[in-house]
Amino acid sequence: MFKPKIFDTLKNYSRQQFGKDLMAGFIVGIVALPLAIAFAIASGVSPEKGLYTAIIAGFIISAMGGSRVQIGGPTGAFIVIVYGIVQIHGVNGLIIATFMAGIILIIMGVARLGSVIKFIPHPLIIGFTSGIALLIFSSQMKDFFGLKMGIVPADFLDKWSSYIENFISVNMYAVAIAITTVAIILLWPKVTHKIPGSLIAILITTAAMQILHLPIDSIGSRFGSIPSHLPMPVIPHVNFAIIKNLIQPAFTIALLGGIESLLSAVVSDGMIGGNHKSNMELIAQGTANIFSSIFGGIPATGAIARTATNVKNGGRTPVAGIVHAITLLLIMLFIGKWAALIPMATLAGILIVVAYNMSEWENFISVFKGPRSDVAVMLTTFLLTVIVDLTVAIEIGMVLAGFLFMRKMIKFSDVSILTKNIDDNGIGKDAIENFTIPENVEVFEITGPLFFGAAYKFKDAMRFIEKPPKVLIIRMRQVPIIDATGIRTLEEVYKHSKNKGTKIILSEVNSLQVLKELQDTRLLFKIGKANITDSFSKSLIRSRKILLD
Repeated sequence: MFKPKIFDTLKNYSRQQFGKDLMAGFIVGIVALPLAIAFAIASGVSPEKGLYTAIIAGFIISAMGGSRVQIGGPTGAFIVIVYGIVQIHGVNGLIIATFMAGIILIIMGVARLGSVIKFIPHPLIIGFTSGIALLIFSSQMKDFFGLKMGIVPADFLDKWSSYIENFISVNMYAVAIAITTVAIILLWPKVTHKIPGSLIAILITTAAMQILHLPIDSIGSRFGSIPSHLPMPVIPHVNFAIIKNLIQPAFTIALLGGIESLLSAVVSDGMIGGNHKSNMELIAQGTANIFSSIFGGIPATGAIARTATNVKNGGRTPVAGIVHAITLLLIMLFIGKWAALIPMATLAGILIVVAYNMSEWENFISVFKGPRSDVAVMLTTFLLTVIVDLTVAIEIGMVLAGFLFMRKMIKFSDVSILTKNIDDNGIGKDAIENFTIPENVEVFEITGPLFFGAAYKFKDAMRFIEKPPKVLIIRMRQVPIIDATGIRTLEEVYKHSKNKGTKIILSEVNSLQVLKELQDTRLLFKIGKANITDSFSKSLIRSRKILLD
C-alpha cells in the first residue's frame, strides 16, 4: 500500500519503454514551462517560483507517487487560493501554509484517507472547479487588455468594478497579442499534436513584440530577470501563533491538492487501464509540497492536462514524470533567462484557454438535467467559490450535500403496520399473506436505514398501537444499517413495551452491521437472543411460544 509505483513499473522495464517515456517526459516538460510561469504570476508570486515547484514537486510526485503516469506541479486550481493567501499573509505565509499542507497530506495518506476523498460528490467538484475557472478568467483581464491599473483586487466583484473603471486605458497591442495567443493554441492541434500550441504561441508573440517593439509589458519589465539556478533550501520557521493563523489555508491547500491529485490519478487509470495507490499518492503529494516550500515554491498537485499529455505521448511509467522535471531544470539553467521576454498578454491568453478547459461547461450544464438536489449543491458551491471563498464553498457544499443525501434516505425509510388483512407486497416464503398472525400479536416493518433522520418515523408509528399487544414483532429484513439514534429508539420501544407487558421480537435481522450494533450496545441481551430471529416464520413460532408461556 505504501510502496511507490515506480518499484512496480521498473521490474520488467524495457529499452523500448524508456524511449517512449523519454520522449513523453520531454514533451510534457515543454508543455509545463509556460504553464508553470503563468500559474505563478497569476497566483501573485514571481515567475521562477512556478518553475521551482514544477521541478522539485514534479520530480518527487513521480518518484514517490502511487500512479504510473501522474505529472505533478503547480495547477490552475491553486491560483485563487494562493493569490488570497499572498494578499493576506504574504509570500512567507504562503510558504509556511504549503509546508503545513504537506504535513497534513502525509497524515491523510498514512491514515489511509485516500479512498475517502474519492467519495466527494461530483456536483460539488464541478461547482468549485467551474468557480475557480471563472476566477482565473477574471484575474487575466488586466493583462489581456493591457490595462494601466494598480494591484488587482482579490474580491470578484471589486475586481470587475476596478476593470470597468480602468477600461479606458486598454492597450490594443496587448489585446492583439492575447487574441493571437488564444487563436494559435486552439488552431495548432490541427497542424500537429507533437509540439504544444502554447509553446508556438510564446515563440511567435515574443518574436513579434521584440521585432515590432510593441509597447506592452513583459515578464522582465514587471518582475525582472528569471534566475538560472535553484535556490538554497530553507526550512520555514513555524510556531503555535503561525499555525493558528495559517491552519485554515493549509487545510484548504491539502484538501484541494488531495482531490485534484486523486481525480487526475483516476482519469489516468481510465486512459491506461491502470490502478493507482491513493494513499501512497497522498504521501507523495505531501512530501512534494514540503520540499516545494523549502525551495521557495508554491503548492503542487497532480495536473490532469499534463498527465493526459504524458499518456497520449507514450508515457507509461514514473520515469516520464522524472524526465519532465529534469527537462524543466535544464531549460531553467540554460535558457531560462530568455523567458523574461515573454509578453504578459501571452500568458493571459494561455490562462484564458486553461480557464475554458477547466470550466467543464458541458458537465456543468449536464448537472441541470439531474436531480434538483445535485443542482442545488453545484450552484451553491459555484457561487460561494466565486463570491466568498473556496474553503467556505467546500465546507458548505459538503454539509448541504450531506443534508440532501439524508433527506433522500429519509424518504426511502419507512415504518408500516402489518396485519393478517394487509399485504406487505412481500414475495417468497416470508410474504406475510402466507402466514397466520396469532391474536395479541402486532407486526411492524422497518424499511431502509434506521438512522437519526428516520428514527422519528418509527416513534410515530408506535403511537398507532391502541391496545398494547402481548407480542410486538418488528421486521428488519430491509434495514441495512443502524446508527446510535436508531439503537436509542429501539431501546425506548423496548422499555416502553416492557412496562406495558409486551414482548419484543426483532425479525429477520440479517445485516451484520445491525447485529454487531445490537450486540455492542447490549440491546441484544436485553431483548434476549431467542427473540432475535433470522426469518419471519421463526418469529411467529417464537411469538406462539411466548403466548403459551
